Amino acid sequence: MTKKRKRQEDFQKVKLKVGKKKPKLENATDTTFKTKAIQIPEQLKEDGVLPTQNRKLNIKDLLSQMHHYSPGVKHNALLGLKELLSQYPFVIDAHLSSIISEVAAVFTDKDSGVRGAAVHLLQFLASKIRAEQIAPFFPLVSAHLSSAMTHISEGIQEDSLKVLDVLLEAYPALLTDRSIILLKNFVELISHQQLSKRLKSRDKLSWMLSVNPNRRVTSQQWRLNVLTRLKKFLQAVVDGSNDTEDEGLQEQKDNSRSVRNPIYISWKLHANNQQHVQLFESGGLRPKINSSFRLRSLTSVMDSAEKGLSSAENLKGFIEIIIPLLIECWIEASPAQSAPILGNLLESESQQLMQQVLSIIHFLWKLTKRHDETYKMELWLRMNYLVDFKHHFMRHFPYSLPDTVKHKKKDPCKSNRNCMKSSNNVDHLLLNLTLCDIMVSLASPSTLQTDSGWLDMIRKFVTDTLQDGSKLNSKQVNRLLGVTWRLMQIQQNKVTTEPLIKAVYMLYQQRNLLFPVRTLLLKFFSRVYQKEDLRTQRIRSRSKVLSRWLAGLPQQLALLGLRNPELSNQLIDIIHSAASRSNKELLQSLQATAARIYDPLEGTLVLLPAEAQRRLVQLVYFLPCLPASLLACLSRCCIMGRMSSDLAATLIGILHMRSSFAGWKCQVQDNSVNDVDYFSFLFSTLIGFSREELTSLQGIRGKPHISQTQLSPIRLYLTDLDQFLHHWAVTEVICHSLSTIPSQSQCFDILQTGICKYLVGLVVIPDSTAGSVLCAINKLLDQACIISENLHRFLASCCYSLLYFLLTIDREDAEHLQKRDMLWGSCISALALLPRLLRLMLQSLQVSRICREELPVVAQLLRLLMQHGQLRSHMITNEFLVQQIIKDIMTLKSGEVQEQWLTDLHYCFNIYLASHPQTPGPINTVY
Repeated sequence: MTKKRKRQEDFQKVKLKVGKKKPKLENATDTTFKTKAIQIPEQLKEDGVLPTQNRKLNIKDLLSQMHHYSPGVKHNALLGLKELLSQYPFVIDAHLSSIISEVAAVFTDKDSGVRGAAVHLLQFLASKIRAEQIAPFFPLVSAHLSSAMTHISEGIQEDSLKVLDVLLEAYPALLTDRSIILLKNFVELISHQQLSKRLKSRDKLSWMLSVNPNRRVTSQQWRLNVLTRLKKFLQAVVDGSNDTEDEGLQEQKDNSRSVRNPIYISWKLHANNQQHVQLFESGGLRPKINSSFRLRSLTSVMDSAEKGLSSAENLKGFIEIIIPLLIECWIEASPAQSAPILGNLLESESQQLMQQVLSIIHFLWKLTKRHDETYKMELWLRMNYLVDFKHHFMRHFPYSLPDTVKHKKKDPCKSNRNCMKSSNNVDHLLLNLTLCDIMVSLASPSTLQTDSGWLDMIRKFVTDTLQDGSKLNSKQVNRLLGVTWRLMQIQQNKVTTEPLIKAVYMLYQQRNLLFPVRTLLLKFFSRVYQKEDLRTQRIRSRSKVLSRWLAGLPQQLALLGLRNPELSNQLIDIIHSAASRSNKELLQSLQATAARIYDPLEGTLVLLPAEAQRRLVQLVYFLPCLPASLLACLSRCCIMGRMSSDLAATLIGILHMRSSFAGWKCQVQDNSVNDVDYFSFLFSTLIGFSREELTSLQGIRGKPHISQTQLSPIRLYLTDLDQFLHHWAVTEVICHSLSTIPSQSQCFDILQTGICKYLVGLVVIPDSTAGSVLCAINKLLDQACIISENLHRFLASCCYSLLYFLLTIDREDAEHLQKRDMLWGSCISALALLPRLLRLMLQSLQVSRICREELPVVAQLLRLLMQHGQLRSHMITNEFLVQQIIKDIMTLKSGEVQEQWLTDLHYCFNIYLASHPQTPGPINTVY
């Protein structure tokens, strides 16, 4: 065999047959394996800390996409954030810092869609995040806003105003903290800097309006958009200042008295040393400290940028920059630039721009009045800007709308020219009034002759506006009255001020005035009256119009009733202020209207809330005369329960001070309260029911309203618990007033006469009335008093009826159980003071006339009377009567099993009466 053949045998090929499996190789790898399922339930659960939105993206995923280069991804991320945060609001608190920083970063994004989505998301977040939550991150938001406002891209600048709108609406106080930076941004949006040609040195820059042809809107429209936001920003600065004041009437500082809150003192607490009253040497509500040292305010520690517009230096610097730019805007929008033949008619866009210009100046003027040196600031404004304002602003004054705007559907409330608004909702009357407000703030009494020309124009416009009978809204009236007040302060003589007051009074007399308008008019007249009253008597000259207005206030109060409680409160405050100053016209009108105001059924007193009732009760002190008819109304007001018992006590105290029994050393008012009328008031209030009501009660029979016993001719009418407690509280005050009258015996005789005339002979008497009569008798009774037999028998019947009622009250009757202590105390005190009263009551206990069910009550009453320490001596004196009553009870119960109540009665008699040394032993015959 050759070598070649041998080599082939070593590597011989295996022949495979068809249908047979291929044999496994010796070095073949086994690739078979087995699998089992692995359960991981925790990993399959959704993450509870990081919820996801519809696209299964959590907060971290969405925030990471905010850095993506694609505008579409960022836009979708912003939409996803809004969706996620609306579904899971708690995520906002957990990731507030990241959300704020990422959203603020896209304020300057190049894509307009991304910026628009960011604005919508910011608006959504503003409704969910409170100011104190976002405050730590607001400097970052403000920085991105400033970057957007000063960006080179016009689109980013336009969208920055939308961001500003959201922040001004939600966080005005936080935004105004960075006022200096933002105000500079506002200026740069509408202007640019240039070197001043009038100065040789190049260190000072001036500003001029800029024009950018690349914007989508006109330059005038762009300035209008910016100035609108600037006005809102300055309004937020004004509203956020520490000594915030309203526009118009409240912006003058000489009325500081009106913003002080009075101190209410409870004399009861003060008398008991439970309330401390601090008196200041200034006589006001704030302490006056006589010291040569002055504490430095916190604002003086801050640097100029941190103070913002609260610094006079910063405010002056901003005014120097913005006022020339505003004047340029005004010149472009003024009617002389567009068409000289139109005169003072304004186009729509021009009017909007002029309105924003004047509003900005108005807010800047208000900020100047917040500084200590207001006079110096006003002088600086007058020296720098009065000439320009007169030349540009007053040149075409007053301004109105074109005739084309007036052809609309007729409306009686809007057809007047003063109510006309253009299609852009700009009020031309408010524009004119804002201009008037700015101008009159630059005038003063010392400059009256110099400014008389344009002041006469403003005075004529204001007077015509007030007198033309138009329906004005509250904002217009507020600005109008502010200008009127300033005009009255500039020229303080009756010839000038009287026509203005008369014009305001014509507006006040219009019907169906809105509540805010009526409130502003009331404040104006009240302020004018107070200012007039502060003048000395020598130079005081009463305004006839003002006197007529004051005289009509009580009648308006009576007619108003409950229709508008807030307006009623304002009327009451003004009436109280004038009455305390002894205004003759008002007091006469108040006297004539008092019967309607204090009517117990439909009067203003019983209709208004408690605080207003308190003020009306105080007015009673100032009434010149208190006739019997008025006292009858006041008595009904006290006892009807429509005002509190404390207030009724105050009213009774005021009437006592007006009476001749108050102990005045000098005669304060002649015949203000007649003595007979005063006693009639006290007696009527003590009874608690009118004659008609007592007459109607006589026909009531049976339970649950009547408590009746066969041993007393008087049946008790059971009053409600609230009525009873109110009547009892008033009774205590009446008794105190009666006890302060010097001649107690005469006072008791008057009370006795009233009881015998109006109560003796009645069959049904209210339980509160019976208790009140006993309480008054206990208070007034002394050794000099002589009680008639009729009164004795009446009081004895009242005592037994009350005691029987108290002993028969069911334990489940919680309402009447609360009367027990008060009525029981009155009865026991009367029986202890009047021994004859106890004897008459014991004599009336003829048990032979009663049914068997009442015997245990009589026995319980006798047992309690014997046990009472105050009555024990009197019961010993009447031992024979008690013994006879017990004998009669035993006679009725003879032949029956002795019950426990009878055993207790025998025991008490033996202990308290039979064991007495002076007592003989006939008690044994009873048993």
